[in-house]
Amino acid sequence: MTSSSEPAAHREHTDTLPDDLNVSEFVGPYLFPDNSRRRWPGFLYLGCGAALIAAWIVRTVTPVNVNRGLVIGGLLMMAVGAYHVLTSTPLKIKEVDALAAASAAVGFPVGHASAQLGWRGLLSRPTWRILLYSAEEPPRKRGLALVDASDAEVITTFVEDNPEDWSVFADDGKLSSASPNR
Repeated sequence: MTSSSEPAAHREHTDTLPDDLNVSEFVGPYLFPDNSRRRWPGFLYLGCGAALIAAWIVRTVTPVNVNRGLVIGGLLMMAVGAYHVLTSTPLKIKEVDALAAASAAVGFPVGHASAQLGWRGLLSRPTWRILLYSAEEPPRKRGLALVDASDAEVITTFVEDNPEDWSVFADDGKLSSASPNR
């Protein structure tokens, strides 16, 4: 509850669009981060792990701070570093190229589409997930395509008749621009 002593401007609640979603301040397309950034931390882990193992190997008589824990930690760091280096597959295919490959693979003219970057498998291969709708109004078909972001290979496609009910938007057989929530 608000008190009557509060100014009217503070009592009124309005919905506002977050700054990062404000289309009037659009600065360009979003750049997806590249997996090859994992390579440098991987090399750092490998180097630190090797240094820990080297410290254990060259230890003097029986110092208290150099024990088996160093070798175990070094091996774990080297394993994590090797995994980082192995999973640093570069992102060579941009979303526009993935959309072109997916459009060719689904077998219908594409209208609206959406791209999402994900990773698959134990080696975290970058993969574009492309959701496509046919070009008709309302769309009769929809499809999902997985496209490898390293070499543009279409991994799989799934196409079906569009099960979504668009009749609430219909106005004498044509889509209306008005919202169904009046």
